[in-house]
Amino acid sequence: MTKKVVYQLTARQIIFLALATAFIAVGTVACLSNLGGSFRFQNNANVALAEKAPSGVSEPSAVSDEQNSIEVYKTLSPGVAFITTTSYQQDAFGEVEEGRGSGSGSVIDSQGHILTNYHVIEGAQKLNVSLGGAKTYPAEVIGSDPDTDLAVIKITPPAEGLTIIQFSDSDKLVVGQKVLAIGNPFGLDRTLTTGVISGLQRPIRGRNNRPIEGAIQTDASINPGNSGGPLLDKFGKMIGINSQIYSRTGGSVGVGFAIPVNIAKRIVPQLLQFGEVRRPKLGAALYSIAQLREQGGQLPIQSGLLIRSLASGGPAERAGLRAVSRTASGVTLGDIITSVDGEKVGDADDLYRLLDKKQINDTIQVEIVRDGRTTVVPVKLSPLPQQNYQGRPAQ
Repeated sequence: MTKKVVYQLTARQIIFLALATAFIAVGTVACLSNLGGSFRFQNNANVALAEKAPSGVSEPSAVSDEQNSIEVYKTLSPGVAFITTTSYQQDAFGEVEEGRGSGSGSVIDSQGHILTNYHVIEGAQKLNVSLGGAKTYPAEVIGSDPDTDLAVIKITPPAEGLTIIQFSDSDKLVVGQKVLAIGNPFGLDRTLTTGVISGLQRPIRGRNNRPIEGAIQTDASINPGNSGGPLLDKFGKMIGINSQIYSRTGGSVGVGFAIPVNIAKRIVPQLLQFGEVRRPKLGAALYSIAQLREQGGQLPIQSGLLIRSLASGGPAERAGLRAVSRTASGVTLGDIITSVDGEKVGDADDLYRLLDKKQINDTIQVEIVRDGRTTVVPVKLSPLPQQNYQGRPAQ
């Protein structure tokens, strides 16, 4: 007969279990610079995914660097949106207070869709867009994704048409190549700054503390108001979405970060189709074994993710995974996830990165430790029942 292993936790450790989720959520996030499944764009959306240099920008090797910068700005700046936001909230005395903010965005199709950061439009009740000159356009939110800090808004396109900023391929970038940023820092309409790619694959986090993989680091000046604007290559194609800065003062110190455009290629189609990103979920609340051990927990392994609870009807529950349970003699550990599809997981970020590459209805192989034994359980991924995708998703 198999003996069921029961691990005893002290009162202090049980209290820690109740609070661990908050600790796990804590991380160091760079200062924000504004102080799925596979889907295709619909044919009629005409979103600028073509990797063809826009007309008006000469072959960079045929002109001086100065002329290249002039041509990129002159050709693409009409497609950079100046976004202003207005929000309203009631104070303790019942008075309505008005809040205002601003940011940048990129026109991505002829229908008036504009790509920007989620944190630019977060909480806004009113949006207006300027594309240069005195005319402004009211805008509506089409979709947003806090996990990647991206959002799409829409204006009614003017009769004369729009300048569309095309997407490039951020997987082909190299450190040292020239970049240009166009945005609206401190409310200064369509400002150009230039620099180089300083680093690749930088770790940054979204508004909800989720990891955003592969951020582009640049020394092109990015300041509050640049958020959501395009980071362009010398051909005038978008390689990233300017999003964050690292700064002790709140101003640019030459360390800015852009979300790779290839993430937008994956996210934007879902925002246009659904207004949200529909990610597959495991349906489990998890604790880091390493953090529990640091708090003195007597646990059978050094690393992994302990299942604290399961979403009713979620993929993990349907696959037969087990969560922590209380018994008369103490706390019985649930399953401890050690790897997914052969890749080790030590914290929630590891699992999130793995799941974010999967599609709904994919089946993953989850290696667990249960009652002192290692086994592999197949889990078919799906959205969680009645899930609110706009909020921070569970694993």
